[in-house]
Amino acid sequence: MVDLNLLNQYLSISLNAALKAGEAIRKVYFSDQVMVEYKDDLSPITLADRHAHECIEKELEILKFPVLSEEGAETPYEDRKNWNYFWLVDPLDGTKEFIKRNDEFTVNIALIEEREPILGVIYSPINGMLFFGAREMGSFKRNNCFETGISEQSLAEYIADSYRLPLEWPRKRFSIAVSKSHMNEKTLNFVNSMIAKFSDVETISMGSSLKICLVAEGRADIYPRFGKTMEWDTAAGHAIAQAAGFSFTLPDGETPLRYNKPDLTNPNFVVKRKDLIV
Repeated sequence: MVDLNLLNQYLSISLNAALKAGEAIRKVYFSDQVMVEYKDDLSPITLADRHAHECIEKELEILKFPVLSEEGAETPYEDRKNWNYFWLVDPLDGTKEFIKRNDEFTVNIALIEEREPILGVIYSPINGMLFFGAREMGSFKRNNCFETGISEQSLAEYIADSYRLPLEWPRKRFSIAVSKSHMNEKTLNFVNSMIAKFSDVETISMGSSLKICLVAEGRADIYPRFGKTMEWDTAAGHAIAQAAGFSFTLPDGETPLRYNKPDLTNPNFVVKRKDLIV
């Protein structure tokens, strides 16, 4: 198990990696060089995905842990099945949102220990929102973050100047986070079941891993995901939500989501308040 001093070091390095990747993404976003291509599975990839991936790999290489990234070279399960620690990265989560220019895309970086995410950083590079958390530290949010150069020595001050999650939101309605690009019948049925149970219900539509952050910061009570996601889509948010005191499980409410599986596709899952029975 990683001790707190090492987690501080890992967190400061991963924060810098996310912020520098965000800087690379902004350069592409505000240029005319987006250059959309399509992978074998027909999912889009842009120059920003590639530049962000390169930034993150460069920053993380000092720690010598393997890096499993959506935009990196594919690592066979036989080579990664015995990894005790590794970085799980999505350099640009929400490429479709990036192409649409709706700003709802993120940089996701997580540290995995024995199939469980123990540290996570999510950065929204256009809005400047930064979410981060780690086991035993808790989770935090900062606004208007466009700087880099966070040192391990300044991390305590950085955390002290951040908002601890969850925040107090002045709302009275039951709130459900839903996907902006991947709404389906199962999700609609779930929303309808919540309306039948709680009556006064609102949905918040959001792109990328920001849906998980909606729960972690207290803006939403629950985020149900009935549809395809990959491990790099969720690991950082999982670490942040869990460190903030929320539940992140399969739809049964008990079985934890695990990582570094032979197939990196996630099962359906639900992120929610621990006291919420659905």
